[in-house]
Amino acid sequence: MVDFGGFDMPLHYGSQIDEHHAVRSDAGMFDVSHMRVVDLHGEGADSPRTFLRHALANDVDKLETPGKALYSCLLRDDGGVLDDLIVYFLREDFFRIVVNAATADKDIAWLHTLAAKRAPGLSITPREDLAMIAVQGPQARAKVWRAIPGSETATKDLKPFNATTVSAPSGDAFVARTGYTGEDGFEIVVPAAHAAALWQALRDAGVTACGLGARDTLRLEAGMNLYGQDMDEAVSPLESGLAWTVDTKTGREFVGRDALQAKPATRRLVGLVLGGAGGVLRAHQRVHTAHGEGEITSGTFSPTMKRSIALARVPVAVDDGDTVHVDVRGRLLDARVVKPPFVRSGRVLVS
Repeated sequence: MVDFGGFDMPLHYGSQIDEHHAVRSDAGMFDVSHMRVVDLHGEGADSPRTFLRHALANDVDKLETPGKALYSCLLRDDGGVLDDLIVYFLREDFFRIVVNAATADKDIAWLHTLAAKRAPGLSITPREDLAMIAVQGPQARAKVWRAIPGSETATKDLKPFNATTVSAPSGDAFVARTGYTGEDGFEIVVPAAHAAALWQALRDAGVTACGLGARDTLRLEAGMNLYGQDMDEAVSPLESGLAWTVDTKTGREFVGRDALQAKPATRRLVGLVLGGAGGVLRAHQRVHTAHGEGEITSGTFSPTMKRSIALARVPVAVDDGDTVHVDVRGRLLDARVVKPPFVRSGRVLVS
């Protein structure tokens, strides 16, 4: 067990590597109840859609059907990333967002600050009564259906980045086809009092319990950012591989837009694959390129690829395919620049 965002969290349940491979080949689950669910209710000028259209960098007007989800950054006025989150459209008077544990209090305070100016009648409700379990892997959905009677009928046609409510014997479950591993699966939100029963039902269905260690290697293989490492308040989403989440196609005004337009990116987030043995890529190692210095933001040994991989922030002139040199304990090791993800749906995507 380790401290993570103020929560006691499992690093592993026995073997981090076995847990990683379980998700890539079968099904694994993570207790992610430290993530904070926040519900937004309001009508008219205080509607969640109107508010989030201004508050988020991505455009919630893309959410047209109930249950549809959108990934977005929550920005400061200066364009720094306060958090990355998922927002769900449930009704015009009801949106739900899920934010990171370590930033939850800061996020909620910022939303209240923005709402006080633009939507004073908006209700912002942190749902500390809810828990969340993520079930991921090629067999994840089938095993969830086995664990939750009746869930197959409700979710078999659910498309990625959509959610629905499933009636279960232990109470209603909010089931989203989302995740943080690069594999298919569900993130399931239930009343906290029912979480232990759901966990046991999933265990009985053959789902492997997984900890933070496997979650980190899986998300890095999938090229997914970790808040506090790959982006934070001091970094623009344009320099964090998240330009695709910043929607400037319309004239929509949103927090941070002016700052982003006034300061074009001079760095970009890339993937690195270590050229050989002799070290492991880790966060904060210096990266030497022909165009200037960079730094690794996240690094690990990939259990799937059996090679060391990393995300690194480097000058924008660095191209995919370039060879760079990483300072690993005083030795300069060759690494190749690649475009993430490294692994998705069990397949290695870079050579």
